[in-house]
Amino acid sequence: MATQKFNETLQMEASRRGVLVRGSQVVAGLGVAALIGHVDALLSHSYGMGPATTNLLDSLIPARTALLVIDMQRDFLSPKGYAAHAGLDIAPLVAAIAPIQTLLAVARPAGLLIVHTREGHVPDLSDCPRYKLERSRRAGAEIGSKGPLGRLLVRGEPGHDFIDTLRPIENELVIDKPGYSAFVHTTLQQILTKKGIETLILTGVTTEVCVSSTLRSAVDLGYRCITVSDASASGDPSLHKASLAMIGVEGGIFGEVATTAEVVNRLADVGSLRKEGS
Repeated sequence: MATQKFNETLQMEASRRGVLVRGSQVVAGLGVAALIGHVDALLSHSYGMGPATTNLLDSLIPARTALLVIDMQRDFLSPKGYAAHAGLDIAPLVAAIAPIQTLLAVARPAGLLIVHTREGHVPDLSDCPRYKLERSRRAGAEIGSKGPLGRLLVRGEPGHDFIDTLRPIENELVIDKPGYSAFVHTTLQQILTKKGIETLILTGVTTEVCVSSTLRSAVDLGYRCITVSDASASGDPSLHKASLAMIGVEGGIFGEVATTAEVVNRLADVGSLRKEGS
């Protein structure tokens, strides 16, 4: 008799668990259905890309801020350059030019330090790691090989130079880098330290390689970083989106993401306050 009651109890518990599991599945299904069509908004909130997370932008001090314009070179933006030879879609890269022009037009009079970077190697390629050279060969755009704009990614060649619409002006800093990060094997950190720079605004190409590599180095060195979503670009939109999404996790592990309009508005606000105080 006792055994029969025990078995009945087990069956009832199993039945209850089954109901709970099925119920949770239904609730989860309803939740997913409710979220369909709002994924972008959810990602924006979760990854720190929404309007609620602008602590770094709000606290920006122009005299302690640098605008980094990363690798806006012919080799990456011209249809005759390295990127096009490697099979990248350069149309999204070209789309970042106008937002960067807008940022420069505001950042220059606001007193930000302007830094332009170029990726490339010395003519004998002694600063090009063997694996990087091998990889470029596999991609069909071997570093140092001849192209329509000269030797690909070699300093002093036409393709290595900046595009005409984003040329540095007098007194703006140019950093020639052999790697993806603007801090590796360069003097960038020493210059920023000497000038008292605390915040970096990152723009340029490509989001997932040189922008991301520079961002991660900067964060490790203690800089406060703001990546401008529409002023950075990738040949692959999915990689661009994923690179931006990673920035805001864990409370902004790699800083914050802002749009060109948000940065421009912030700099305009700072300029207005400066005029009122003068």
